[in-house]
This record gives sequence, C-alpha cells and structure tokens, in this order.
Amino acid sequence: MTLLLAGLVIFLGTHSVRMFADDWRTARIAAMGPGAWKGVYSVVSIIGFVLIVYGYGLARQSPVVLWVPPVWTKHVAALLTLPIFILLAAAKVPGTRIKAAVKHPMVMAVKVWAIAHVIANGTVADVILFNAFLLWAVLDYVAARTRDRKEGLAYPAQGISRDIIAVVIGLVAWFVFAKYLHAPLIGVAPFG
Repeated sequence: MTLLLAGLVIFLGTHSVRMFADDWRTARIAAMGPGAWKGVYSVVSIIGFVLIVYGYGLARQSPVVLWVPPVWTKHVAALLTLPIFILLAAAKVPGTRIKAAVKHPMVMAVKVWAIAHVIANGTVADVILFNAFLLWAVLDYVAARTRDRKEGLAYPAQGISRDIIAVVIGLVAWFVFAKYLHAPLIGVAPFG
C-alpha cells in the first residue's frame, strides 16, 4: 500500500502544481525553459504512475475487502466507460461541441472513470486509488474553470463533423479497450 500511496502523491502532486503553485510553476518554466520543464514533469509523472501501477498490483494480491459491490455495479461501470472514451477523444479533436459544453473533457473523463470504478470496487486499495483520482479531478476541474473565466477563455465549436469524429474515435477506442485490452492489462474482463 505504501508504493500505491507514494505513487499517488507523486503523480497527482505533479498534476496539481498548476492548481496550488501556479506562480512557482511559471517561474520554473521561465528559469528552465518549456522543454526542460516538460521533461522533468514527464519523468516525475512516469515515476508516480509506475509506483501507482506497481503498488496497486501488490495491493490486489492481498486485498482488504471493505464491501462486495452488487453485480449490477460492474455493468454500470462498464457502460460509464463509453462516454469516458468519447470525452478523451473530444479533448484531442479541436472544435467539438463536446469540448465547448464540457470545457475540459479530459478532466471530466477522469471524474467519470473514477466514479465508475468507485461504485464497482470495494477493496481498500480501490477506495484509495479511485477516490484520490476523483478528488483530484474535481479540484482540477474547478481550478481550470476558474482560470478560464479569469482569462476569458472560450472553447468555440466548429461544426458537428468534429463531434462525429470524436464520437467515432471514442466508440472504436472503447470497444478495442473493453474487448481486447482491459483484461490483459488490468486483469478484469468488463463484458466477460
């Protein structure tokens, strides 16, 4: 559990710098240059991510069960992953109406992902992992929306075709991940 907690602190801490120390972040980027900042940020994030994955894997070997979620929660979680992939695609396809409405679809995807997994899992490691990401995503979304309003930032939509592209990419990615990748990578078959 220690490695999982350390990974969460490192990974989510790195991803929280802009929320809690934006002036420090800006000064570091100015001093180091954007490339060096991104390099250090990436290395620290990867270290945190590896610790999360490894620590969570270790915790799953000796799970401490808090509750056993009803079977229907697994189905709800599997279905909630569909909009997650559409939101992720909308974050990368410029000019979607989805991004214009949601503003920060990638952070919203993390929120939905965390909620889906909180309701479908009942071990201590699950509660810690998914609630940590949920809390981070809620705080990040509020901070990002506050920055948007302060800076007068808008996300204009540029036509329905971009949304169609995001939805198709999201559907295909969801199907491939759920059908072929989730079980070998995570050890759980969402639809099997």
